[in-house]
Amino acid sequence: MRPILLKGHERPLTFLKYNRDGDLLFSCAKDHTPTVWYAHNGERLGTYRGHNGAVWCCDVSRDTTRLITGSADQSVKLWDCETGVQLHSFNFESPARAVSFAEGDKLVAITTDPFMEQQSAIHVKNIEGDQSKQNSDSVLTITGPQGRINRVLWGPLNKTIISAGEDATIRIWDAETGKCLKESDPETGHHKVITSMSKSADGSHFITGSHDKSAKLWDTRTLTLLKTYVTERPVNAAAISPLLDHVVIGGGQEASQVTMSDRRAGKFEAKFFHKVFEEEIGGVKGHFGPINALAFNPDGRSFVSGGEDGYVRLHHFDADYFHIKM
Repeated sequence: MRPILLKGHERPLTFLKYNRDGDLLFSCAKDHTPTVWYAHNGERLGTYRGHNGAVWCCDVSRDTTRLITGSADQSVKLWDCETGVQLHSFNFESPARAVSFAEGDKLVAITTDPFMEQQSAIHVKNIEGDQSKQNSDSVLTITGPQGRINRVLWGPLNKTIISAGEDATIRIWDAETGKCLKESDPETGHHKVITSMSKSADGSHFITGSHDKSAKLWDTRTLTLLKTYVTERPVNAAAISPLLDHVVIGGGQEASQVTMSDRRAGKFEAKFFHKVFEEEIGGVKGHFGPINALAFNPDGRSFVSGGEDGYVRLHHFDADYFHIKM
Protein backbone atom coordinates (compact mmCIF):
# COMPACT_ATOMS: atom_id res chain seq x y z
CA MET A 1 0.00 0.00 0.00
CA ARG A 2 1.45 3.34 -1.00
CA PRO A 3 0.22 5.88 1.50
CA ILE A 4 -0.81 9.41 0.62
CA LEU A 5 1.10 11.76 2.92
CA LEU A 6 -0.93 14.70 4.17
CA LYS A 7 1.29 17.52 5.36
CA GLY A 8 -0.80 20.28 6.86
CA HIS A 9 0.22 20.33 10.50
CA GLU A 10 3.35 21.80 12.06
CA ARG A 11 3.06 19.81 15.28
CA PRO A 12 2.16 16.26 16.41
CA LEU A 13 -1.27 14.91 15.47
CA THR A 14 -3.76 14.30 18.30
CA PHE A 15 -6.98 13.03 16.67
CA LEU A 16 -8.50 11.94 13.35
CA LYS A 17 -12.16 11.65 12.45
CA TYR A 18 -14.02 10.73 9.25
CA ASN A 19 -17.47 12.13 8.59
CA ARG A 20 -20.32 9.65 8.32
CA ASP A 21 -20.18 9.46 4.51
CA GLY A 22 -16.44 8.83 4.57
CA ASP A 23 -15.66 11.50 1.97
CA LEU A 24 -14.09 13.99 4.40
CA LEU A 25 -11.36 13.59 7.00
CA PHE A 26 -10.87 15.96 9.94
CA SER A 27 -7.50 16.18 11.69
CA CYS A 28 -6.52 17.80 15.00
CA ALA A 29 -3.00 18.58 16.15
CA LYS A 30 -1.05 20.54 18.71
CA ASP A 31 -0.76 23.44 16.25
CA HIS A 32 -4.13 25.13 17.00
CA THR A 33 -5.77 24.62 13.59
CA PRO A 34 -8.09 21.67 12.90
CA THR A 35 -7.93 20.81 9.19
CA VAL A 36 -10.34 19.13 6.76
CA TRP A 37 -9.21 16.99 3.79
CA TYR A 38 -10.80 15.04 0.94
CA ALA A 39 -10.63 11.44 2.14
CA HIS A 40 -10.05 9.81 -1.28
CA ASN A 41 -7.01 11.78 -2.47
CA GLY A 42 -5.82 13.71 0.60
CA GLU A 43 -6.43 17.15 -0.92
CA ARG A 44 -6.59 19.82 1.75
CA LEU A 45 -9.93 21.61 1.79
CA GLY A 46 -9.41 24.13 4.57
CA THR A 47 -8.68 24.92 8.20
CA TYR A 48 -10.73 26.12 11.16
CA ARG A 49 -9.01 29.15 12.69
CA GLY A 50 -9.82 30.41 16.17
CA HIS A 51 -8.18 28.20 18.79
CA ASN A 52 -4.97 29.34 20.47
CA GLY A 53 -3.92 26.08 22.10
CA ALA A 54 -3.40 22.45 21.13
CA VAL A 55 -6.61 20.92 19.75
CA TRP A 56 -7.13 17.54 21.45
CA CYS A 57 -10.11 16.14 19.59
CA CYS A 58 -13.11 16.75 17.39
CA ASP A 59 -16.43 15.29 16.32
CA VAL A 60 -18.59 15.94 13.30
CA SER A 61 -22.39 15.83 13.04
CA ARG A 62 -24.15 13.09 11.04
CA ASP A 63 -25.04 15.43 8.19
CA THR A 64 -21.55 17.03 8.16
CA THR A 65 -22.88 20.54 8.81
CA ARG A 66 -21.26 21.06 12.23
CA LEU A 67 -17.80 20.36 13.58
CA ILE A 68 -16.97 20.56 17.28
CA THR A 69 -13.40 20.83 18.60
CA GLY A 70 -11.95 20.70 22.13
CA SER A 71 -8.74 22.52 22.95
CA ALA A 72 -6.12 23.23 25.62
CA ASP A 73 -7.12 26.92 25.36
CA GLN A 74 -10.05 26.06 27.70
CA SER A 75 -12.67 26.29 24.98
CA VAL A 76 -14.81 24.00 22.85
CA LYS A 77 -15.79 25.55 19.54
CA LEU A 78 -18.69 24.76 17.24
CA TRP A 79 -17.99 25.41 13.54
CA ASP A 80 -19.90 25.47 10.29
CA CYS A 81 -18.19 22.58 8.45
CA GLU A 82 -18.54 24.06 5.00
CA THR A 83 -17.57 27.69 5.58
CA GLY A 84 -15.22 27.34 8.56
CA VAL A 85 -17.19 30.05 10.40
CA GLN A 86 -17.14 29.72 14.20
CA LEU A 87 -20.76 29.40 15.38
CA HIS A 88 -20.25 29.25 19.14
CA SER A 89 -17.56 28.89 21.78
CA PHE A 90 -18.17 27.03 25.05
CA ASN A 91 -15.65 28.40 27.53
CA PHE A 92 -14.39 26.49 30.58
CA GLU A 93 -11.98 27.07 33.45
CA SER A 94 -9.73 24.20 32.40
CA PRO A 95 -8.55 22.58 29.14
CA ALA A 96 -11.18 20.62 27.16
CA ARG A 97 -9.96 17.11 26.36
CA ALA A 98 -12.71 15.12 24.60
CA VAL A 99 -15.92 15.89 22.70
CA SER A 100 -18.65 13.60 21.37
CA PHE A 101 -21.96 14.29 19.62
CA ALA A 102 -24.93 12.23 20.79
CA GLU A 103 -27.06 10.37 18.23
CA GLY A 104 -29.16 13.04 16.53
CA ASP A 105 -26.58 15.76 17.28
CA LYS A 106 -28.86 17.59 19.75
CA LEU A 107 -26.47 17.02 22.65
CA VAL A 108 -22.71 17.00 23.04
CA ALA A 109 -20.57 15.54 25.84
CA ILE A 110 -17.39 17.44 26.70
CA THR A 111 -14.69 16.46 29.21
CA THR A 112 -12.49 18.99 30.98
CA ASP A 113 -9.16 18.38 32.72
CA PRO A 114 -8.35 18.77 36.41
CA PHE A 115 -6.69 22.20 36.58
CA MET A 116 -5.85 24.52 39.49
CA GLU A 117 -8.85 24.03 41.81
CA GLN A 118 -11.05 22.37 39.16
CA GLN A 119 -11.88 18.66 39.18
CA SER A 120 -12.07 16.71 35.96
CA ALA A 121 -15.65 16.71 34.70
CA ILE A 122 -18.02 15.63 31.93
CA HIS A 123 -20.34 18.41 30.72
CA VAL A 124 -23.43 17.74 28.61
CA LYS A 125 -24.59 20.69 26.47
CA ASN A 126 -27.54 21.28 24.17
CA ILE A 127 -26.79 21.98 20.51
CA GLU A 128 -29.53 24.21 19.07
CA GLY A 129 -30.78 23.80 15.51
CA ASP A 130 -31.30 27.57 15.37
CA GLN A 131 -27.85 29.04 15.97
CA SER A 132 -29.20 32.31 17.38
CA LYS A 133 -30.61 30.39 20.36
CA GLN A 134 -27.33 28.61 21.20
CA ASN A 135 -26.17 29.11 24.80
CA SER A 136 -23.42 27.66 26.98
CA ASP A 137 -25.59 26.20 29.77
CA SER A 138 -24.85 22.64 30.87
CA VAL A 139 -27.72 20.15 30.94
CA LEU A 140 -25.67 17.89 33.23
CA THR A 141 -22.23 17.98 34.87
CA ILE A 142 -20.62 14.76 36.10
CA THR A 143 -17.57 14.73 38.39
CA GLY A 144 -15.89 11.84 40.19
CA PRO A 145 -13.06 10.27 38.22
CA GLN A 146 -9.55 11.13 39.37
CA GLY A 147 -7.12 12.48 36.77
CA ARG A 148 -7.87 13.44 33.19
CA ILE A 149 -10.81 11.95 31.32
CA ASN A 150 -9.19 11.29 27.94
CA ARG A 151 -12.20 9.97 26.01
CA VAL A 152 -15.97 10.08 26.15
CA LEU A 153 -18.63 8.27 24.07
CA TRP A 154 -22.41 8.03 24.07
CA GLY A 155 -24.01 4.65 24.73
CA PRO A 156 -27.05 3.18 22.91
CA LEU A 157 -30.03 5.54 22.46
CA ASN A 158 -28.12 8.30 24.31
CA LYS A 159 -29.17 6.73 27.60
CA THR A 160 -25.60 6.38 28.87
CA ILE A 161 -22.22 8.11 28.62
CA ILE A 162 -18.99 6.08 28.64
CA SER A 163 -15.77 7.67 29.92
CA ALA A 164 -12.15 6.53 30.33
CA GLY A 165 -8.88 8.18 31.21
CA GLU A 166 -5.93 8.46 33.56
CA ASP A 167 -7.30 6.31 36.39
CA ALA A 168 -7.46 3.31 33.98
CA THR A 169 -11.14 2.73 34.78
CA ILE A 170 -13.95 2.73 32.21
CA ARG A 171 -17.23 4.04 33.60
CA ILE A 172 -20.78 4.01 32.29
CA TRP A 173 -22.91 6.94 33.51
CA ASP A 174 -26.65 7.50 33.38
CA ALA A 175 -27.06 10.37 30.90
CA GLU A 176 -30.15 11.67 32.73
CA THR A 177 -29.00 11.63 36.35
CA GLY A 178 -25.21 11.48 36.09
CA LYS A 179 -25.13 8.43 38.35
CA CYS A 180 -22.30 5.92 37.82
CA LEU A 181 -23.94 2.67 36.65
CA LYS A 182 -20.91 0.44 35.98
CA GLU A 183 -17.13 0.44 36.33
CA SER A 184 -14.64 -1.83 34.59
CA ASP A 185 -13.20 -4.58 36.79
CA PRO A 186 -9.69 -3.60 38.02
CA GLU A 187 -8.55 -7.24 37.62
CA THR A 188 -9.49 -7.73 33.96
CA GLY A 189 -9.40 -4.06 32.90
CA HIS A 190 -6.51 -1.78 32.03
CA HIS A 191 -3.74 -1.08 34.54
CA LYS A 192 -2.42 2.21 33.14
CA VAL A 193 -3.74 5.36 31.48
CA ILE A 194 -6.44 4.73 28.87
CA THR A 195 -5.51 6.83 25.85
CA SER A 196 -8.17 6.05 23.27
CA MET A 197 -11.67 4.71 22.90
CA SER A 198 -13.71 4.16 19.74
CA LYS A 199 -16.98 2.44 18.90
CA SER A 200 -17.79 -0.25 16.36
CA ALA A 201 -19.93 0.74 13.38
CA ASP A 202 -23.13 -0.59 15.02
CA GLY A 203 -22.23 0.78 18.47
CA SER A 204 -22.60 -2.62 20.18
CA HIS A 205 -18.96 -2.77 21.31
CA PHE A 206 -15.98 -0.46 21.63
CA ILE A 207 -12.21 -0.69 21.83
CA THR A 208 -9.86 1.00 24.31
CA GLY A 209 -6.11 1.48 24.07
CA SER A 210 -3.83 1.94 27.04
CA HIS A 211 -0.24 2.57 28.10
CA ASP A 212 -0.29 -0.93 29.65
CA LYS A 213 0.60 -2.13 26.09
CA SER A 214 -2.80 -3.61 25.35
CA ALA A 215 -6.08 -2.80 23.63
CA LYS A 216 -9.34 -4.28 24.88
CA LEU A 217 -12.76 -4.85 23.31
CA TRP A 218 -15.82 -4.23 25.52
CA ASP A 219 -19.58 -4.70 25.31
CA THR A 220 -21.21 -1.25 25.23
CA ARG A 221 -24.21 -2.15 27.41
CA THR A 222 -22.77 -4.54 29.98
CA LEU A 223 -19.09 -3.47 30.01
CA THR A 224 -18.13 -7.14 29.68
CA LEU A 225 -14.54 -7.62 28.51
CA LEU A 226 -14.72 -9.46 25.16
CA LYS A 227 -11.14 -9.55 23.80
CA THR A 228 -7.62 -8.38 24.61
CA TYR A 229 -4.90 -7.52 22.05
CA VAL A 230 -1.36 -7.43 23.41
CA THR A 231 1.50 -5.44 21.87
CA GLU A 232 5.10 -4.63 22.91
CA ARG A 233 4.62 -0.92 23.35
CA PRO A 234 2.19 1.62 24.84
CA VAL A 235 -1.01 1.97 22.79
CA ASN A 236 -2.09 5.51 21.89
CA ALA A 237 -4.83 4.73 19.39
CA ALA A 238 -7.10 1.88 18.33
CA ALA A 239 -9.96 1.52 15.85
CA ILE A 240 -12.39 -1.19 14.70
CA SER A 241 -12.90 -1.99 11.01
CA PRO A 242 -16.52 -1.46 9.90
CA LEU A 243 -16.13 -4.07 7.14
CA LEU A 244 -13.98 -7.00 8.32
CA ASP A 245 -13.25 -8.61 11.69
CA HIS A 246 -10.12 -6.51 12.11
CA VAL A 247 -8.88 -3.94 14.60
CA VAL A 248 -5.91 -1.63 14.14
CA ILE A 249 -3.69 -0.53 17.01
CA GLY A 250 -0.92 2.08 17.06
CA GLY A 251 1.37 3.73 19.56
CA GLY A 252 4.97 3.79 20.65
CA GLN A 253 7.21 5.05 23.41
CA GLU A 254 6.92 8.65 24.55
CA ALA A 255 8.86 10.84 22.13
CA SER A 256 11.40 11.68 24.85
CA GLN A 257 12.36 8.01 25.28
CA VAL A 258 12.70 7.16 21.60
CA THR A 259 16.13 6.09 20.33
CA MET A 260 17.31 6.15 16.74
CA SER A 261 17.36 2.36 16.74
CA ASP A 262 13.63 2.36 17.52
CA ARG A 263 13.03 4.48 14.44
CA ARG A 264 15.10 2.20 12.25
CA ALA A 265 13.45 -0.89 13.67
CA GLY A 266 10.07 0.51 12.60
CA LYS A 267 8.62 0.31 16.08
CA PHE A 268 5.97 2.79 15.02
CA GLU A 269 3.81 0.61 12.87
CA ALA A 270 0.05 0.34 12.87
CA LYS A 271 -0.64 -3.28 13.80
CA PHE A 272 -3.67 -5.18 12.54
CA PHE A 273 -5.24 -7.88 14.70
CA HIS A 274 -8.06 -10.32 14.02
CA LYS A 275 -10.95 -9.05 16.14
CA VAL A 276 -12.17 -12.50 17.16
CA PHE A 277 -8.99 -14.59 17.32
CA GLU A 278 -6.83 -11.83 18.89
CA GLU A 279 -3.96 -12.73 16.54
CA GLU A 280 -1.74 -10.21 14.78
CA ILE A 281 -2.28 -10.36 11.01
CA GLY A 282 0.01 -7.59 9.75
CA GLY A 283 1.44 -4.14 10.17
CA VAL A 284 1.87 -0.90 8.26
CA LYS A 285 5.10 1.04 8.82
CA GLY A 286 5.96 4.59 7.94
CA HIS A 287 5.78 7.05 10.82
CA PHE A 288 8.97 8.48 12.34
CA GLY A 289 7.49 8.65 15.80
CA PRO A 290 4.66 7.25 17.88
CA ILE A 291 1.23 6.94 16.25
CA ASN A 292 -1.23 9.17 18.14
CA ALA A 293 -4.41 8.73 16.11
CA LEU A 294 -6.07 6.09 13.93
CA ALA A 295 -9.38 5.88 12.08
CA PHE A 296 -11.06 3.58 9.56
CA ASN A 297 -13.04 5.04 6.70
CA PRO A 298 -16.74 4.14 7.27
CA ASP A 299 -16.61 2.00 4.09
CA GLY A 300 -13.74 -0.07 5.55
CA ARG A 301 -11.64 0.30 2.38
CA SER A 302 -9.05 2.71 3.72
CA PHE A 303 -7.59 3.83 7.00
CA VAL A 304 -5.62 6.79 8.25
CA SER A 305 -2.92 7.26 10.89
CA GLY A 306 -1.55 10.42 12.49
CA GLY A 307 1.81 10.59 14.20
CA GLU A 308 4.07 12.53 16.52
CA ASP A 309 5.98 13.40 13.32
CA GLY A 310 3.19 15.75 12.17
CA TYR A 311 2.17 13.63 9.17
CA VAL A 312 -1.19 12.10 8.39
CA ARG A 313 -0.80 8.92 6.32
CA LEU A 314 -3.80 7.86 4.26
CA HIS A 315 -3.77 4.20 3.17
CA HIS A 316 -6.15 2.67 0.64
CA PHE A 317 -6.14 -1.10 1.11
CA ASP A 318 -4.89 -3.38 -1.69
CA ALA A 319 -7.31 -5.94 -3.07
CA ASP A 320 -5.56 -8.85 -1.32
CA TYR A 321 -6.23 -7.25 2.11
CA PHE A 322 -9.87 -8.26 1.73
CA HIS A 323 -8.94 -11.93 1.28
CA ILE A 324 -6.57 -12.48 4.21
CA LYS A 325 -7.04 -16.04 5.39
CA MET A 326 -6.70 -16.85 9.06
